[in-house]
Amino acid sequence: MKLDRGVNLGGYLSQCEHSKEHYEEFIKESDIEKISSWGFDHIRLPIDYEVLEYEDGTPIEDGYTIVDRLVNWCRNHKLGVVLDLHKAFGYDFNDAGDGEKNNLFGNVKLQKRFVDLWERISSNFSKYDNVAFELLNEVVEEDNADAWNKLIEKAVEAIRKNAPDSYIIYGGIQWNSAKTLKLLEKPHDDKIIYTFHFYEPLLFTHQKAYWVKTMDPSWEISYPGTMEEYMEKSKIIGDQGKAVYECGLDYIGTQLIDDLVQDAINAAENAGVGLYCGEFGVIDRAPVEDTKRWFDDVNEVFSKYNIRYCVWNYKEKDFGIADAHYDEIRDDLIRIWNG
Repeated sequence: MKLDRGVNLGGYLSQCEHSKEHYEEFIKESDIEKISSWGFDHIRLPIDYEVLEYEDGTPIEDGYTIVDRLVNWCRNHKLGVVLDLHKAFGYDFNDAGDGEKNNLFGNVKLQKRFVDLWERISSNFSKYDNVAFELLNEVVEEDNADAWNKLIEKAVEAIRKNAPDSYIIYGGIQWNSAKTLKLLEKPHDDKIIYTFHFYEPLLFTHQKAYWVKTMDPSWEISYPGTMEEYMEKSKIIGDQGKAVYECGLDYIGTQLIDDLVQDAINAAENAGVGLYCGEFGVIDRAPVEDTKRWFDDVNEVFSKYNIRYCVWNYKEKDFGIADAHYDEIRDDLIRIWNG
């Protein structure tokens, strides 16, 4: 299967209202047909555990049927599918740092449940040659790095019993940052792909984001820009601005992007695995022409290093490329993504 350029279906089976009505209405086969017509070769499907299992861990057969339908739609339109466990029982990146809610890595029973879920997912979908498995979206906490490596090993072993030839995808910690891939143990498997997420400079890609508490909604951030334009505001947003105020550059543009992906490139090369950017995108509150320039620069760097990618997001979730905000530049973006 090809995983060269794709788009996320965030908001469909993850970070959403988990109801039959939503599952039936949010994404239809016509959406998959449109994605294929835009030149993408795969979709990444974020899935919350609530789709596939009840709170007590009992499987939800209707949930598997919904995913199965999506996989077949994608087969009809020659698209691959990355099944991304976006939220597991006991772990949600939105609850980063909350040890009571995020207790997966300190609870043996929850770890077994996590592995069992992947055994069921891989058993159900190993029959398809257009499916890859992504273990967990955005592990955050630094002190979970070792436990994450151990859980990866167990999950990969469970998946391989059912799907010996399917691609398995996973990333590091700190929201799948490029710099933490080096903390992963070298895999003993030639069908592993390392993943990272890329939203730098965050000051631009997340401007006016209501969930970034330090982001002033009055700021209008352009791209590219001078360090003088970016430095003060990047310091105000704190750790999420580090990529800018620690970069040592005098201009925010392609070189910053190039510099920031080097750790990921090196880690993948050292491990002998492929490299995949599972999320990158720009909020729908950013200036559209600047957004186009950012995507053009990111695509230039990704192409330079043969980094495969998946745009965030197809529709809604504040980043939807199918939404009205992108009407003016969508054709240009499609040309950029198609090389």
